[in-house]
Amino acid sequence: MPAVSIIIPVHNAAEYIDETLKSVFQQTFTDYEVIVVDDGSDDQAKLAVALAPYREQIVCLRQENRGAGAARNRGICSASARFVAFLDADDLWEPDFLRQQIAFLEQGQHDLAYTDGLLFGDSDFAGHAFSEIAPSTGEVDFGSLISGRCNVLTSSVVARRQSVIEAGCFDEELRNGQDFDLWIRMALRGARMVHQRKVLARYRYRENSLSGDAVNRVQRELRVYRKIQTEYELEQTQRTEVERAIRRLDRELNLVLGKEHLSRREFSQARERFRQARTTESNWKIGVSVFLLSIAPGLLTILDSSLRQWRKRRILRNTP
Repeated sequence: MPAVSIIIPVHNAAEYIDETLKSVFQQTFTDYEVIVVDDGSDDQAKLAVALAPYREQIVCLRQENRGAGAARNRGICSASARFVAFLDADDLWEPDFLRQQIAFLEQGQHDLAYTDGLLFGDSDFAGHAFSEIAPSTGEVDFGSLISGRCNVLTSSVVARRQSVIEAGCFDEELRNGQDFDLWIRMALRGARMVHQRKVLARYRYRENSLSGDAVNRVQRELRVYRKIQTEYELEQTQRTEVERAIRRLDRELNLVLGKEHLSRREFSQARERFRQARTTESNWKIGVSVFLLSIAPGLLTILDSSLRQWRKRRILRNTP
């Protein structure tokens, strides 16, 4: 019985899977099995060619396209190890990833550990740490996950298989956000979750393919948060945290929609969206935007373009 079952869901990622598997087979820790789950890929012929050199070293499963959550669940059901490690088909691990993660879990008797990662790929963020874009500060628990103080990089997660199963595995009805939903359920069950603050993974940041446009991204996040709000037994403090997060996402959705209207010079619609955003959280910048849209909408279009560039530079510099 291996110590770790590595689960790699694949959907239309034949061009990346070879590099991903190389990073697995270059691990300094070698007591593992590799389970690749083809989630109904359209490029199966190319995938077969890419997987051919590894056929004797991997278990390859296939299913109709049901989403990453269903593919990971299939891998969990087929796993034989105490620990499961999740790796997306276009991400990579540093050679010492598994050794350090297993030692970290065993030493602290944790149920789940995740690491930082280096962003790479076709993005302005390439070369920067995942924690610069999505930080993790403080203890990893329900409150820090819901509020966004802690952000889990799924391709860096190693967890006790039994803890994942007891939490119900991934929700296959959620095509997006199913990993976040699982971490929340594990936290509610008292799982001991921790962030190892080392860059041990590499996260391929593909801006045009990860989460779609901003509107859909926020709407998908809202669906997960509303599921947590309506379906889970929460203490009052936890419910308050979720409600606060939903208000934050509602505000973000209105801002994103407002900016889309602004880019199309639909000034009255943009003004209404910004007004709605302001009702969920008073903010002087939103107030200024509403005012400018009332008196000089063209000026706001110029300012918005400048602010977008400034915000990107600010993130890249990792300034508070």
